[in-house]
Amino acid sequence: MRTTLSIEDDVLDRAKAIAAALRLPFRRVINEALRAGLPTLEDVPRMRAYRTNPRDMGLKAGRNLDSMQALVSQVEGEGQR
Repeated sequence: MRTTLSIEDDVLDRAKAIAAALRLPFRRVINEALRAGLPTLEDVPRMRAYRTNPRDMGLKAGRNLDSMQALVSQVEGEGQR
């Protein structure tokens, strides 16, 4: 099967060097490397999804979250900007 892969330069250089040293086709070296490496990726433990429970913090009357500068001014006073 043909497919297109983006291989980083350092990996490509190593694979070409191995293919030349072993006098094997580049395609075979890539396939063997993938066969050897794929099992290590299957053994990687999966992280559980992290979930948070949202809570309504409430917003005091007269406060506006559309402008952070205006909110800071309201909370800390005009002199704090």
